[in-house]
Amino acid sequence: MSETPPRLLVACFCAAWCRTCDDYVQVMDALKLQYAKPVEFAWVDIEDQAEVLDNVDVENFPTLLISDAQQVYFWGTVLPHAATASQLIDRVLSGNIHPLDVPDILELDHRLRSSLFS
Repeated sequence: MSETPPRLLVACFCAAWCRTCDDYVQVMDALKLQYAKPVEFAWVDIEDQAEVLDNVDVENFPTLLISDAQQVYFWGTVLPHAATASQLIDRVLSGNIHPLDVPDILELDHRLRSSLFS
């Protein structure tokens, strides 16, 4: 992990028992190669890292969180297609997506960043 928080974080919230999440591992690996410099990637197992979730329920898998240190830009379920995540990341990096106004998810992002980068 890096010592300073990255400009952009893409976190995948999954569960070990989820077979769709198994497919998403390859997608995340490809995205890590494609966006090696501007993006940090994290895999969050909702059962092993339940303290990060606190009061936020992850109902479907995989669920992506895309944020910078101040804003959350995406929180939602995605299909295991690299193109979908890549388009979202490109939109955030180019400034073509508006931040979400979801306080619970912003707090989740802060807890996650604290656990990853402190």
